[in-house]
Amino acid sequence: MEQFRLTVPVALFIFNRPDLTRQVFARIREARPERLLIIADGPRNDRPGESELCAAARATVATIDWDCDVERNFSDINLGCRKRVSSGLDWVFSQSEEAIILEDDCLPDGSFFRYCAELLERYRRDERVVSISGDNFQGGHRWTEADYYFSRHPHVWGWASWRRVWQHYDVRMKTWPEDRDRGWLNEVFADPRMARYWSETFEAVYRGEIDTWDHQWTYNCWRMNGFAALPEVNLISNIGFGRDATHTRRQSRFSAMATTPLSFPLRHPDKVSRLAEADEFTERQNYRTDLVSRAKRMVRRWLIR
Repeated sequence: MEQFRLTVPVALFIFNRPDLTRQVFARIREARPERLLIIADGPRNDRPGESELCAAARATVATIDWDCDVERNFSDINLGCRKRVSSGLDWVFSQSEEAIILEDDCLPDGSFFRYCAELLERYRRDERVVSISGDNFQGGHRWTEADYYFSRHPHVWGWASWRRVWQHYDVRMKTWPEDRDRGWLNEVFADPRMARYWSETFEAVYRGEIDTWDHQWTYNCWRMNGFAALPEVNLISNIGFGRDATHTRRQSRFSAMATTPLSFPLRHPDKVSRLAEADEFTERQNYRTDLVSRAKRMVRRWLIR
């Protein structure tokens, strides 16, 4: 069998966690991409020792011991999660028509890279498909005989996409007030609780109460009526839960989830259509809509202001 060559660019986002960066970079080294884009945020002035940690993280990825075209986009100042990731992805997709994206705490199974590369090629011109994710939050339940299915949820703990999709992304969500006022999310979700959950989330992001970039990506994908390809087994382990994380500070059942490799050739779905049962499972497990959870989210937003 011909050995797989990873010709799709891999983009790696790093910050101040050299130990985690080292683990993720080791998996990238095993995949030996022909092109590597590294994006780094700068240290915060009010955090003693963070300059040294950022420098150590950058040193971890300084030596490339395989034949690889390396490009770096390092910030001297701290931009924060929202600006650094969104501006970094602007740069990535200005450099390439497509890319595989990892953050420093998203540890991929080795098969993740080939899975992304094959689906990027297969759906390159299919406007219905907007994202490819390595995440599976189905608790071990398989829904189909294929190796992946289509969802409305573009999970981003290890993912891939195309410039044709990213070009519509707007970190400021300028169209949100109009969509909010016309009740657009009630067209997306049959369940009014989910529509309310995401309306509150998007409103908080729009107002700047959450320093993030990924909810804007979800908003973008939904406005495009697009599907994300999700694997039937989990390919990404988020190893970054803890006190030094930006958002995932509390331990969770989603922390350091086990991964399972895919076999090739991939078994493809018969058609491009959303698997509603899997999405409903995700929405029950991942997005808490009860009153207590809503109150906790409001308190957390107030505390981080």
